[in-house]
Amino acid sequence: MKFVMRPYHMVSLGGYIVEWDFPYRNLIVVNKTSEPIKIEIPVFHEEWIQEHRDLGLEVIPVTKNDNYLSMWKRAHAELDKVKAKK
Repeated sequence: MKFVMRPYHMVSLGGYIVEWDFPYRNLIVVNKTSEPIKIEIPVFHEEWIQEHRDLGLEVIPVTKNDNYLSMWKRAHAELDKVKAKK
């Protein structure tokens, strides 16, 4: 299935990770470009991260020990800076 990331938008993919042994509990995906980008969901393997970074997306893996909310807020603040320049 495909999902379209709108320009200057971010999404959390925790609910779309379907592998039990996936090393991350969540992925924050940020589109800082002015173009919509299609992403493949659900997430089945770790290679997904690099494949989508190659498309121009910022993918932030969240581990069990990370503070998800602070990572989300940091990514959102960076995205707001990019939006402000446009």
